[in-house]
Amino acid sequence: LRLAGASYEEIARAGGGILSTMRATRAADEAALIAAALPRLDALLAEGVTTVEVKSGYGLTLADERKMLAAARALTRERPVRVATTFLGAHAVPPEYAGRPDAYVDLVCDEMIPAVAELADAVDAFCEGIGFTLEQTARVFDAAARHGLPVKLHAEQLSNQHGAALAARYGALSADHLEHLDAEGVAAMAAAGTVAVLLPGAFYFTRETRLPPVSALRAADVPIALATDCNPGTSPLTSVLLAMNFGATLFHLTVEECLKGVTRHDMDE
Repeated sequence: LRLAGASYEEIARAGGGILSTMRATRAADEAALIAAALPRLDALLAEGVTTVEVKSGYGLTLADERKMLAAARALTRERPVRVATTFLGAHAVPPEYAGRPDAYVDLVCDEMIPAVAELADAVDAFCEGIGFTLEQTARVFDAAARHGLPVKLHAEQLSNQHGAALAARYGALSADHLEHLDAEGVAAMAAAGTVAVLLPGAFYFTRETRLPPVSALRAADVPIALATDCNPGTSPLTSVLLAMNFGATLFHLTVEECLKGVTRHDMDE
């Protein structure tokens, strides 16, 4: 589909992307997920990575989301690495809830979040035209707060849904992607201390053309992080060094910004 010129949105609506990976994830047991993760993890460790975030969001049932998070936690027993786990149940509406996104959000809020809280360090959502609305995302964030979990958000990747400003109102740890972030979103993130996580691998592989507003983020002193966004559909990237290269060449970050973006922002202290 990509070679035929189909967009990311068209692939997602046709059942590719997240839903394609969902089918494979549901078919795999926890041991298979761990085995599949280890070569990818080893590639990151070989480049000096010491901490990784692993998101769920490809099972989209309670059992499969718990399975993903448990597999992620198990990686620390296999390799000398810190793993931060993020519950991303609000990643897509699964086929069994087609046409009933609010009912699926009910499941995420009322059943999934309480049941995965012990396995998750944070809660994320995909706020987008092909994902979840602001109102649905706010419901997910409210449920996360009830269980003492901080939040993050896939925001402004394909369009400006004002998700970053919503995330900032909830004190989000980060807002990710941000190609379509506007001035209101930048200001809200700055006020909340929400980190802007830029994902140039996804930008490259989806052939995005709109750059995130790096100059505005700099001017507002919003911390900028870089990540691989390693996933099978839109960023099959297991090299943090290449993510840094993309950050410099595609997003015009400075070398210092790239280094800080994958390490820490108080390097000079």
